[in-house]
Amino acid sequence: MKRHHLSTYIFVGLILGVIAGYLINIYIPPGARNKEIADGFSVIADVFLRLIKMVIAPLVFSGIVTGMTNSDGPRELGRIGGKAMLWFVVASFVSLGLGMTLSNLYGLGDGVKMPHSGVPVEFNGAVFSMKTMVSKIVPQSIAQAMAQNEIMAILLFSVFFGFGLSAVCKANGTKALVPVLEEVFQVMMKMARYVMYFAPIGVFAAVTSAIAQHGISVLLVYGKFVGGVYSGFLMLGVLIMCAGYAFLGRKVFELIRSLREPLLVGFSTASSEAALPKLLERLEKFGVPRKISTFILPLAYSFNLDGAMMYQAFATIFLVQAYHIDVTVSQQIGMLLVMLIASKGSAGVPRGSLVILTAMLPTFGIPVEGVVLLLAVDIFVDMGRTVTNLLGNGVAAAALAKWESKHLPSDVPQPGTAPAPHAPSLPTTPIEHPTGLASNQTAMH
Repeated sequence: MKRHHLSTYIFVGLILGVIAGYLINIYIPPGARNKEIADGFSVIADVFLRLIKMVIAPLVFSGIVTGMTNSDGPRELGRIGGKAMLWFVVASFVSLGLGMTLSNLYGLGDGVKMPHSGVPVEFNGAVFSMKTMVSKIVPQSIAQAMAQNEIMAILLFSVFFGFGLSAVCKANGTKALVPVLEEVFQVMMKMARYVMYFAPIGVFAAVTSAIAQHGISVLLVYGKFVGGVYSGFLMLGVLIMCAGYAFLGRKVFELIRSLREPLLVGFSTASSEAALPKLLERLEKFGVPRKISTFILPLAYSFNLDGAMMYQAFATIFLVQAYHIDVTVSQQIGMLLVMLIASKGSAGVPRGSLVILTAMLPTFGIPVEGVVLLLAVDIFVDMGRTVTNLLGNGVAAAALAKWESKHLPSDVPQPGTAPAPHAPSLPTTPIEHPTGLASNQTAMH
């Protein structure tokens, strides 16, 4: 099933869920019978959530380990890698901070009725105590951590395993285990895509259950949420352009014009992977050396997902507000920082933002049932999220090239013109990513 076809089916599932839920709400008023029917649809949505959770642990583990063993290490990355990581970290904090601020100001989740898990909803603030943090981060047993989807413990074990495997591979001069783990990662990726094929059914069931119990007014929540997120994307895009202006001056406007085509591809397909070849081509024509663009972009696809970071902030605070959970600002910051770290193991995962939310929310005592409802409008949010990711990555590559070389060619060809003589044509062979992954499809769109 192609990506755009899946999005179409999810949209169809949303529409059918609205119709079915409305009919149930009208002809079977809220009561015991209504709740019984709604609970039946809720079970279907719960199965979909469990399928997502099923692949999280092996996916994160294999993704982090293979990424570490196929990189050259921090010393070999040199100045460009250090500058890139500094840029990415600052951009991630700005994205999360802006998203958290706007979501609190908008109050999009206030007054929303969400499906509950059947237990009292209370924020698990103890997760930020020293004792609890240690127990969550340092696993007694990696098998237990994986069985319970303790994502922070899995991250720590994966990092240690990656360091150990890299040392063994270097000492022995072989990488016998690395190809196996790469195959595991590819298998988990394939399984994640298979699970997403059930997304239309999960969305249909979740929307039907919600509207059957709470009525058609719940649809207003979707419009407010999408509008709020897009206003955040717009503000973040302006900040990204301002950062580019600090390095490139007025050339940043020429860069944006040059990137129109890959941005349009990303918006129409909601796929960063589909826009990558055109993005590389436009950056090279703009004057970014290929050695920088082919290094920065794959790295950025894992660590510079500005739109995805902002969306995670919006979605998390939305669910906190919808479930009427009392969370302080410092606890919100802690939550988002944990998600920031956890998201680095989800590069290339289909709709990775929602996967990370599903994995992390139970850690803080937040029900995950609302994630399925967010998936219903994710097809709309995904387009803006992808464009914001691509814009951030394109500006980052150009700014870092200027930072590294102190200048860019003054003759900037416009889109559609022939490349400058110094700019060789793009290779036709697949680009080797520094992480060893052929091309990170950013489902953390």
